[in-house]
Amino acid sequence: MPPIIAIKNLSKTYDNGHRALIDVSLDIDSGEILALLGPNGAGKTSLISIICGIVTPGSGNVEVDGHDVITGYRHTRRIIGLVPQEISLEPFSTVFNTVAFTRGLFGKASDRKYIEKILRQLSLWDKKDEPIMNLSGGMKRRVLIAKALSHEPRILFLDEPSAGVDVELRKEMWEIVRALQRDGVTIILTTHYIEEAEAIAERIGIINDGYLLLVEDKTTLMKQMGRKQMMIELQCPLENIPDGLDTYGLELAEDGKILVFNYDITDKRTGITALLKDLNTSGVLLKDVQTKQSSLEEIFVNLVKDKS
Repeated sequence: MPPIIAIKNLSKTYDNGHRALIDVSLDIDSGEILALLGPNGAGKTSLISIICGIVTPGSGNVEVDGHDVITGYRHTRRIIGLVPQEISLEPFSTVFNTVAFTRGLFGKASDRKYIEKILRQLSLWDKKDEPIMNLSGGMKRRVLIAKALSHEPRILFLDEPSAGVDVELRKEMWEIVRALQRDGVTIILTTHYIEEAEAIAERIGIINDGYLLLVEDKTTLMKQMGRKQMMIELQCPLENIPDGLDTYGLELAEDGKILVFNYDITDKRTGITALLKDLNTSGVLLKDVQTKQSSLEEIFVNLVKDKS
């Protein structure tokens, strides 16, 4: 099956000379959840804006559902929903009317049952007659999602969906995203929250300075680039790492009570067995051993650091 979104050699330079995107190529499959990670100014919003037809590409091309986003704009925009980063809503309009009006803008016939379904799914039905101005920030962000879904899109872009949202509401929104995926919606989100990408995305894309550094399956990424640490708590503090153990690249904590061993989980031989044997031979007495998996955040920081 061809990708629902196909991006080839996409570049964008703004009038002020800023190179927002540089030779970006990316395929996005129908029904997947893709998270785009990157610092401010990395190019995430520019990429989304071009796909959604808000910004014109400099070079390269983008196809959505087999249609070019420029020549086939009517089709591509009709199947895309966008939740922008900024909250911009008519303060005096009710929740229901706000969502229904957006549906009409896309040429869709009035459908009260469908609007009710969306509002119930987003826990907004009891607020349907409330003016937008009376809602909390979290509820307003839910209204933005409802607006983006009002015309029944097959693709949903979420640009920093959890910005300014508390942890509890953020996790509720993750459940909403999973439910949308079960309904067949393809979801692309940009986020600064590493745990958000780690919790709900199937693939991770990392952008920095306009370059798409990598796009990888989340599980594969963790396996390929994740590292583990073994923290060895000692019965007696050490002043220095004993002779003969320097080949393991051990790190000694400042208090001398913990040795840290870094190893690659993809290696057939991690060296753990040999290390423990040599520690015993050196007379080092162990108190406890713990392991720690590298987080996606550590992987992201190291990637950006290596490419900068």
